[in-house]
Amino acid sequence: MEKIETFDSTLRDGAQAEGISFSVEDKIKILKTLDRLGIDIIEAGNPGSNPKDISFFERLKDVKLEHAQLCAFGSTRRSNVKVEDDSNVQALLEAGTPAVAIFGKTSTFHIKKVIRTTLEENLEMIEDTIAYLTNNDKTVYFDAEHFFDGYKLDAKYAVDVLKAAERGGAKVLVLCDTNGGTLPMEIHQIITEIKSQVTAEIGIHCHNDSGLGVADSLMAVDAGARQVQGTFLGFGERCGNASLSSIIPNLQLKMGYDCMPEKSLEKLTSSAIRVAEISNYSLTGREPYVGKSAFAHKGGMHIDAVMKSPSSFEHIVPEKVGNERRILMSEVSGRSTIIQMINEIDPTIDKKSKETTQVMDKIKELEYEGYQFEGAESSVRLLIRKELGRFKPFFTIADFKTIGEKPVDGRALSASALVKVMVDGKEAVNAAEGDGPVNALDKALRTALEEFFPKIKELRLTDFKVRVIDQGATASKVRVLIESTDGVDIWTNVGVSTDVIEASLIALVDSIEYKLLIDMERQIKEYHLY
Repeated sequence: MEKIETFDSTLRDGAQAEGISFSVEDKIKILKTLDRLGIDIIEAGNPGSNPKDISFFERLKDVKLEHAQLCAFGSTRRSNVKVEDDSNVQALLEAGTPAVAIFGKTSTFHIKKVIRTTLEENLEMIEDTIAYLTNNDKTVYFDAEHFFDGYKLDAKYAVDVLKAAERGGAKVLVLCDTNGGTLPMEIHQIITEIKSQVTAEIGIHCHNDSGLGVADSLMAVDAGARQVQGTFLGFGERCGNASLSSIIPNLQLKMGYDCMPEKSLEKLTSSAIRVAEISNYSLTGREPYVGKSAFAHKGGMHIDAVMKSPSSFEHIVPEKVGNERRILMSEVSGRSTIIQMINEIDPTIDKKSKETTQVMDKIKELEYEGYQFEGAESSVRLLIRKELGRFKPFFTIADFKTIGEKPVDGRALSASALVKVMVDGKEAVNAAEGDGPVNALDKALRTALEEFFPKIKELRLTDFKVRVIDQGATASKVRVLIESTDGVDIWTNVGVSTDVIEASLIALVDSIEYKLLIDMERQIKEYHLY
């Protein structure tokens, strides 16, 4: 298979997204995650832009990567300034990365109206800067900013820009759809025309303002681009960048290109979860390939078809990207939904077994009480284990108490909680304050258990939903859904009670029990592997 080079800009372009703010430690963690996944080039940031990036590049000098090439980002020299006197160019040299991405203007509109220089000076700025950096042993990738808009405005000058970068020694000429407004067929046509006019390798960098970032990138590769730039989860200014978590599997599984080893591709979903967790970003679940709903089935006829032949409603095998099939519990799913989950624990049980009837009866009983298991498969898996006698609680709650209060001026936390837990006959008591009683209870419970199960520190709640089941009465039942993650997996648990605190505690306990269960299963799997 022909190799396509992957270039990730999460730490630079992605950091410009609304609501995203990376600390230096966050950047280090994301860098290592992308490196372990097998991304070829990682754009680390702009060393000339802010103190945080300067500090980050200092830290990078002590970071050893397994695969990726580090790349610093910056602009060409300024107009009427010698390249050796330009502070931003010097910052790129001082960053110490083997590669540098340089952006320059392609559109005559931007040259005249934004940077306000001559067309000739712009060409000199591009060639001078790239030649200077290549003479200082840097691999240079040239980002032709606003290329497609510029090409449509003045095709000859846009090509002149690429040739200036080529004369300077740029390894890859990256054509940027900076406004994100170019259609896939335009991308394909223009790159086809460009390929015959330059000799350097072509790259593509698309934004998603028209919802076409991934499609544009795929069409660019089909037309001859051999480097694809994007951000891993599509973070970026405005509507974001083309998402590499979609581009990579499309290229490799659908178009026959080589982006990374097959075993690395299997880390795609877990890497997406980890990057989202570090970024404090809540995945919607509907992300192609890596979202938890990407291979989720709810309709009874769909489920029946998938059980008989997965390809009937799944475009790839989920495990190829490290994801999994999910059969959702709902009013439109049937017994086959349950039997699949039972078979994960005991493959010998079938639809006619008494154990299946026992589990079904328990689920119906809980649904009558107000439980709804759609999207809360982890609670179903725990329930099945309990009904089959295959579950031993990791801990029990001996007592708990919450206190809600109106905070005094200047005090943010509004509740406190006290929890007593028992683990193998040993007792632990812990108290915590929180932003509301559920938050306080969550903190107190997890801290009490960390003494026995240190990996609980990895656990974080990412979503909390409360639904009143019977409207109009203070004694109505409430259903609580809690979504959790440990940076590797995401799962959801449900609790029901007439008391919102108790319903929350049921869901919290199930969430922690599920975390401990999957940790145990991971250890068993690793033991058998080695």
